[in-house]
Amino acid sequence: MAKVLDKELYDYFTQLNDAEKKSLLKMLKTFLQRRTESANHISIEQYNKEIDEALTEAAAGNYITQEEMEKQAARW
Repeated sequence: MAKVLDKELYDYFTQLNDAEKKSLLKMLKTFLQRRTESANHISIEQYNKEIDEALTEAAAGNYITQEEMEKQAARW
């Protein structure tokens, strides 16, 4: 089945003009990038650890307000 799919994809691909090929290539790269990104998801344990660390930082006063963030962002 894979060989049939490969041939069909190739047959269609060769009928495309350069702009269409570039567009399709970009789409395929996006598909593969998302696959790689999803493989890099963290475990629930790591997620919970990061949340706990963030809460500890906030409780210690290590944060900025929304207003302060907006001021900083406006400077960029």
